[in-house]
Amino acid sequence: MKDLLNPVWLQSFVAVCENGSFTRAAAALDLTQAAVSQQVQRLEAECGPLLIRRTRELELTPAGAKVLAHAREVAAAHARLRAALADNDPHARNISIASPGSIGLILYPRLLALQTAHPGISVSYRAAPTADIIAAVLTSRAELGIVTHPTDDGRLTAQPFAKESLCLVMPATVTDDSWETLVALGCIDHPDSMDMRCRLLSRVHPGRSLDLLPVRGFTNQIGAILDPVALGLGFTVLPRFAVEAYPDQPATRVVDAARRVVSRPVSWPRTSTRQ
Repeated sequence: MKDLLNPVWLQSFVAVCENGSFTRAAAALDLTQAAVSQQVQRLEAECGPLLIRRTRELELTPAGAKVLAHAREVAAAHARLRAALADNDPHARNISIASPGSIGLILYPRLLALQTAHPGISVSYRAAPTADIIAAVLTSRAELGIVTHPTDDGRLTAQPFAKESLCLVMPATVTDDSWETLVALGCIDHPDSMDMRCRLLSRVHPGRSLDLLPVRGFTNQIGAILDPVALGLGFTVLPRFAVEAYPDQPATRVVDAARRVVSRPVSWPRTSTRQ
């Protein structure tokens, strides 16, 4: 084995272990699956077999468990070094944050204002669904993540950050809010749609099976989710931040239901040196 293991190989190996597959790891790292596979193969050439590849799952070998622990220690040490260097000048550092796109509508302009006031700051912001945000924090691609609900992953710490109402949004031309109307209309899906529908509709329409709701479309562009709703093609559930930012307000209608809120805790690695 060489004296130093390539940190890029280690990062890819951690991503594969934490995402449970090469495909999801590649998506989390913004790489091709072939690139991730090649990096893990090179790591195995140095350390020996690290993974037992089964049809539907991956299993760590004893050597793989040791390499995974080492890779996490390397990532934590790197984060501590960056934090220590940044302490010399709080306005000369990189800021990497991941959050749902809805809160990004509020957060990102403020990050840019901070960068404008302090040019030494470099801002990296990623809009993503909850699972991808957690993976980004665990693989050190984001130092801080804002998610739609608390995570029970023991490797992370979290605390309440903000609350925002969830809204059931219908086409303005549809005035009936019954369950039968929702089933007939269908849902416009987005990356966090299932979680948000479960949280809101299970209270608005208790006892109903959400599996009966057909999906009429999908987009991961936060600013475009309400476009098909405005055209009468379906309903959706979105945070109020996203609803209020939509430019064509008269074309949509927010169902006047009881107040529903979603906590958005902030998460970072448990090994973080934050106070």
